[in-house]
Amino acid sequence: MQFAYGETKAIRLLDEANFWKHQEQEHTVVIREIVPDLEKRFVEDLKQWETAFLKTHNRVIQLTETMIRSGNYAPAYVNQVQTLISYSLEQSSRWIQFLFEILSLSPAVKKEPVARTVIRHIIRESEYFSGIAQTICAD
Repeated sequence: MQFAYGETKAIRLLDEANFWKHQEQEHTVVIREIVPDLEKRFVEDLKQWETAFLKTHNRVIQLTETMIRSGNYAPAYVNQVQTLISYSLEQSSRWIQFLFEILSLSPAVKKEPVARTVIRHIIRESEYFSGIAQTICAD
């Protein structure tokens, strides 16, 4: 992966966030599907996460389109990107904490080895995307 993006770094970050927030949104559905007897509390929480990821994803798309159409990488846009990426990282951190909570507290998940494996994989993916964004930001 290339880490020196110069003027296009903001777009690169948005591109990563676009994919990453869409994935996290889809993962809420995957968990509900692979654990059909998941406790109602967690099902409702997953639906709320799905909505939250959709909102963040839509904001990423909107900002990306605005920057591309305008051809403008002005500091105001870059600041918006930084704010959105910071929010996205925090959101993913809370998501990971929630997934660990499901692993430790859900009897339905505890009795499903495949579900535990999939949830751990989802955690690693969110951690990976967070790491990529932090690396690009640090450049």
